[in-house]
Amino acid sequence: MTLAMMGCISSEAHGARCVAWVRLVSAAALLALAGCAAPDKYRAPVEDRSVLNRPITVPAATTAVVPPAGVALPAEAGKVLPGAENAGKPGFYMVKPGDTLIRVGLETGQSWKDIIKWNNLENPNVIEVGQVLRVVAPGADPNAVATRPVTTAKLETRPLDAPRNQPAPAASATVPAAPAASPPAPPVPVPVLPTPPVAREGDEDINWLWPAKGTVVGAFDETRTKGLAIAGKAGDPVSAAADGKVVYAGSGLRGYGNLVIIKHNNTYLTAYAHNQALLVKEEQAVKRGQKIAEMGSTDAERVQLHFEIRKQGKPIDPAKLLPPR
Repeated sequence: MTLAMMGCISSEAHGARCVAWVRLVSAAALLALAGCAAPDKYRAPVEDRSVLNRPITVPAATTAVVPPAGVALPAEAGKVLPGAENAGKPGFYMVKPGDTLIRVGLETGQSWKDIIKWNNLENPNVIEVGQVLRVVAPGADPNAVATRPVTTAKLETRPLDAPRNQPAPAASATVPAAPAASPPAPPVPVPVLPTPPVAREGDEDINWLWPAKGTVVGAFDETRTKGLAIAGKAGDPVSAAADGKVVYAGSGLRGYGNLVIIKHNNTYLTAYAHNQALLVKEEQAVKRGQKIAEMGSTDAERVQLHFEIRKQGKPIDPAKLLPPR
C-alpha cells in the first residue's frame, strides 16, 4: 500500500478526491514501466564513439608540384641513394642538409632546370641528403676550364735562325742593277695567310656594371655574406651587371627573399637578392644595365641589394671585378 492510499484511508472526508489522485499516480507509473519495456525503435539513438577513434585515411595530394620548393630530407636507413656510385667524382654534387635545387644550382653555377634534366628527376621537390646529382651536362668534361679569349698574334719578319732578342737585319741600301738585256723577273706571289680568329669577349673579360647606385654597406665575406650589401630606397632600380640569361626568378631560396640569378657564360653567374619586385622571368635574355628588379627588404632587416658574383659556383669578391666608381 502506498503512502497516497494510506492518506486517503485516514481521511474519509476527502475520499473521492484521493481515489482520483491515486488512479492518476498509478497510470503514470504504468506508463513509465511501459516506456522501459518499449521496443528499440522508440529509444533515443546512441552514438558509437569507437568509430571516432579510428585512424582517418587522407587521400594523397593531387595538386601539381611547383618546383623546386622542397628541402632535402634525410634518407631512410639502409637506403641506396640515386647516384651513390658517382660520389666524389668531378661534375657531381652530394646533397647536404637544407639544400634545394635552387641552392645546388647556385653552388655549382648551373640552372636548376638543367640539373633536373641531367638527372631525370620526376619530382624536383624530392631530393635526399646524401643523394648525388650530376651538375655538368652529360658528355661534357667536368675538369675543363673555360678558355680565355683568343688574341691576334703578331707577325714577325725576322729570319728563323736570328736571335729573338736582336732586330732583323736591315735591307741593303744599294741594290745591284739588273743587266739591261735581262727580261723582268716574274712577280713573286705573296703567300696568303689564314685570317686570324677575331678576338671576342670571353669568360674572363666580361664588361661588368654596378647593379645599383647606392652605397656599399656590407663587404664581401666568403663564409658569411658571400657578396656585397648595397643600400638604397624601396623601389630603386636593380640592373643586370652584364649580358646573360635569367636562370631563376622567385623566392624559393631561404634567406635571399625575392631573388634573380643570371648566368652570363659557363664560368660566371650573378645573384640579386631581397628585391620587392621582380621584373624578369626565367629563360629571359637580359642586357647589361637592363632593369631586372626593384630594391626591397624581403628576408632582410632593411632595404638593400645583396649582390653576388660566382665563378663556377664559388662566390668571389664583386668589388674586384666591378669598375671603380
